[in-house]
Amino acid sequence: MTEADDELEAMRESRLGRTRMVAWIVIIALVLGGGGATVLALLLN
Repeated sequence: MTEADDELEAMRESRLGRTRMVAWIVIIALVLGGGGATVLALLLN
């Protein structure tokens, strides 16, 4: 591999790591938001 290929691979790995982190944050936010909405609906009914 050339040096340019190594740099591209490093950038791909970095992007994949950021994508996974953002995906987990979104999933957790959706679960917490959905759970919170359910609790509020039960309390206010």
